[in-house]
Amino acid sequence: MTEFAALFPDEVVTKAHTRLVDVPGLSGKLALITIDNGHDHTRPSTFGPGGLESLNAALDEAFAAEPAAIAVTGKPFIFAVGADLSGIGRITEREHAHLIAKTGHDVFRRLTESKIPTFAFVNGAALGGGLELALSCHYRTVSKSAGMVAFPECFLGLFPGWGGTQLLPNLIGPDAAVTVIIENALSQNRMLNPKKAQALGIFDELLDSPDFLEESIRWAVRVVNGEQTVSRPEIDRGKGWDDAVARAKGIVESRTHGASPAVTKAVELIELARGNDLDAGYAAETEALADALMSDELRSGLYSFDLTQKRAKRPAGAPDKSLAREVKKVGVVGAGLMAGQLALLFVRRLEVPVVITDIDQERIDRGVAYIHGEIDKLAAKGRLSPDAVNKLKALVTGSLDKAAFADADFVIEAVFEEMSVKQQVFAELEEHVSAEAILATNTSSLSITEMASKLQHPERVVGFHFFNPVAVLPLLEVVRGDKTDDAALATAFKVGKQLKKSCVLVKDAPAFVVNRLLTRFMGEVIATVDEGTPFEVADNALEPLGLPMTPMVLLQLVGPAVAQHVNETMHAAYPDRFGISANMQRFVEARKTAVWTTDDSGKQVVDPEVAALWEQGDEPSTAEQVRERALNALAEEIRIMLDEGVVAEAQDIDLCMILGAGWPFWLGGITPYLDRAGISEKVNGKRFLDPGVASVPA
Repeated sequence: MTEFAALFPDEVVTKAHTRLVDVPGLSGKLALITIDNGHDHTRPSTFGPGGLESLNAALDEAFAAEPAAIAVTGKPFIFAVGADLSGIGRITEREHAHLIAKTGHDVFRRLTESKIPTFAFVNGAALGGGLELALSCHYRTVSKSAGMVAFPECFLGLFPGWGGTQLLPNLIGPDAAVTVIIENALSQNRMLNPKKAQALGIFDELLDSPDFLEESIRWAVRVVNGEQTVSRPEIDRGKGWDDAVARAKGIVESRTHGASPAVTKAVELIELARGNDLDAGYAAETEALADALMSDELRSGLYSFDLTQKRAKRPAGAPDKSLAREVKKVGVVGAGLMAGQLALLFVRRLEVPVVITDIDQERIDRGVAYIHGEIDKLAAKGRLSPDAVNKLKALVTGSLDKAAFADADFVIEAVFEEMSVKQQVFAELEEHVSAEAILATNTSSLSITEMASKLQHPERVVGFHFFNPVAVLPLLEVVRGDKTDDAALATAFKVGKQLKKSCVLVKDAPAFVVNRLLTRFMGEVIATVDEGTPFEVADNALEPLGLPMTPMVLLQLVGPAVAQHVNETMHAAYPDRFGISANMQRFVEARKTAVWTTDDSGKQVVDPEVAALWEQGDEPSTAEQVRERALNALAEEIRIMLDEGVVAEAQDIDLCMILGAGWPFWLGGITPYLDRAGISEKVNGKRFLDPGVASVPA
C-alpha cells in the first residue's frame, strides 16, 4: 500500500470513521462507518490509496466489534464520487495499475461477503466507485435529496472497475444495467435522480432527507429483525440477457464505432456477469481495468476530464473579475429561434428583465410566445414551480423600439449573419444604450473588430458565441476584438459563468475555434466527394474516431446555407486552405437540407436530386485516404491557430472541441489523438502536447 500511495502524493484522503451505536430494537450494536475527506460538499469524497486503506481499517474495527449490522454513509450531501484520479497520470507500470484495481475489489468485497448484514445509507451523490461501494453492501437506502447517481466511467473512456459491471446486472437485470453503465454515460453523461435509481432497483428504499440517517437506521433494524422484506427481481439469464448484450453492442457501435476499447470491454464484462461468479467477474474486471489504466485512450479521457473540471472554470487569459460590471437588465436583438433560446437562457439563469426586439410586432409576439412556451415545458417536467413560471414570464417582454434598451446593461444581437446588418444594429443600439452597456454579438464567424469599427465606443463590443442547442452545449467562445477593453471582457466572462457556460477566451480571428476547425475538416471531406469519392465512403471515413456524427449529418444539423456562409468567410481569409465547392453552392441554391434520404425499404441512400446536381470527378479516394487528408488538415490548422494566438494553448482547442462540438473524451478533444497517431509530427514536425500529458508516460 505504501508503494501505491506514493503514486498519489496529492491525494485528499477520505477518512473512514467507525462508531458503535446502540439502536433501539437491535440485539447488538450498529457499526456505523462515515466516509469523509474533511472538506465541504464542494470537494466530494473520493478513494485513492489512503482512502481505501482507511476504509479497510474501519472495516477491521467494525468486524472486530461483532455488531448486529454494519452501515456505511457519507458526509453531508456526498456519499462518494469514485476513485481519486489524480495519480493515474503518474502510473507507468501495469503492476501498479493492477494493484489499484485489485485493492478496490478487495476492500469493497468485504462488505459483500460479510456474514453480518451490511447497509449503504446513500445520503448524497454516489458516482462511480462510490456507487460500487453502495452496491457492495447487502442493502441500500437513498435520500430523496441525494442528487447525482451514476456510472460516468464510459463517458471517460473507462468502465466501472470495482465491481459495478458484475453487481449491477445481477441486482437490477442486464437491460437496466446497460442503460446505467453504457447508454446513460454515452448520452452526454446522463445522471439518475434518487427516485429513478430506486425505481430501477439500485436502492431498496427512498427516504426523506431531514431525518434520513435516523430513518435509514430504523429501516435497517426492521430488515435485520425480519420485519422488513426486501424483494429483488428474478434475473433472466437467457434470452433477456442476450437481448441486453445485443442492445449494448448496438449502442457502443453507434456511439463509439470501436474507438473506445474500454467501452467495448464494458459490454464483455456485462456479458460475463451472466454467470454471477464474483471470483471470475472480479478477476476479469481487475485485469481489464489494469489494461485500461495503461491505455492512451483513458489518459486522453482523464486529460479531457481535467480540462472540463479545472481549465474550464479558470479560463486562460480572462481579466480580473473585479473589473466586471453588474448586469441587471438584458436586451436581445432579434426574435427568431436563436434569439429566443438566448433570451430564455438569460432569464432563467440571471432572473433579470429581458427585452427582445425585431422588425415587426408579429415576430416579437411569436418570439415572446416561444419563450413562454419553453418555460411552460420546463414546468411540465417539474423543473419550475408555478411561482417561478409566473416570475420568469413577467420578466420577458418585447418592444419594437430599441429605446427599450436604454437601461440595459448587456445587449446581445442574434440577427442575420451579415456584417452590414450587424453594424447597422450596433449603430442603432449606440443611440439608446448607456456608454457602459456591453454590446455582444453571437456571430459564428464574422470579425468583432470590424463590427465595432464604426462605433463611438468600440471598446464595449465583445463576441459571445454560443453553440446550438444553446441550452445543451456548454461552450461559450468569448471573443476579444482589437478595441475590446478589460471591463467588457470581464463582464462577458462573469455573465457566461452566471449562464453556467464554460468560457474560452478567443482572439478575433475568422470563425474563431470550433467553426474554423469543423469548416476545414468538412471542406476536405467535401473536396474528396467532388473529386469522385462516393458519399458513403467519404461520410463514413472518420468512423474510427468515434465522433458524435458523420460530416454529412453534421452538415444537415448546421444547415448547408450556414455552413457555406462560414466557408465563404474562411475562403476570403485563407483561400489557400479553404476552398469553395461549386457542388456545395448548387446544393445550397437548390435549397437542399440533407445529402441522405431513405428509400422505400428504409435504407439510407443519397438523395437522387443531390446525386443529380453533384458533379463528381474521376479520382476517388479510399476511406483511409479521406481520413488521412481530413486529419492532416486538422493538424495543420490547429498549429496555425496556435501560432496566430487564437487561443492560449492546445488545451483550449481541445476544450472547445469537447464542449462545443461534442468530440469524445477518449480523443482528448483532438490534439492527443493527432499526437498518438503520429499525425502531429508528420504534418508539423512536433507534437502538440508533451508525452505523458494525455498519454501513458514513456
